[in-house]
Amino acid sequence: MQAIHNRFFKRAVLSLLIPGVLLTAGCAEETQTVVAAAEAPVAAPEIIRTGESTNLYTSIYIPSGAETLYLSGAGASPNADGTWGDMQAQTIDIFNGFKTKMEAVGWSMSDIVQVRVFAVAGPDGVLDFAGFNAGYQQFFGVESNPTKPVRTFVQIAGLVREGWLVEVEVRAARMP
Repeated sequence: MQAIHNRFFKRAVLSLLIPGVLLTAGCAEETQTVVAAAEAPVAAPEIIRTGESTNLYTSIYIPSGAETLYLSGAGASPNADGTWGDMQAQTIDIFNGFKTKMEAVGWSMSDIVQVRVFAVAGPDGVLDFAGFNAGYQQFFGVESNPTKPVRTFVQIAGLVREGWLVEVEVRAARMP
């Protein structure tokens, strides 16, 4: 009876030490195999990106235990002459701002997993989606940052600041 109790006690302790490992009843050799498995290095989960297209991934899986960073919606800063620039210039300005903020706290543009874009038509009444993509493509899917986030792009009637053509918010995640 004591031998059975010890075997189940070892199994219970090992199951606490090795989450996700299923132990089976049996002899000492099985216990040794499980102990050897516990000593083997376990790969940390990774962020998984699937469904790649030109500018984005269609899904990104972020495992539990990931660190996250959320940056509020941001628009462009006015130029020295008080103008705001076109959609491409504003997009570049916004992502340069995100890059500066993220690097200041030890993160990088490659950590961005989600981009939400709110855009308005220009003074001519036309939404410059191509201009947005031209600016965006300088930051994602390039040699300095081959990763791409998931992305939502929404045209709206207006933004809070006159002169803004686009406002962007981002979410970032990384494994510690």
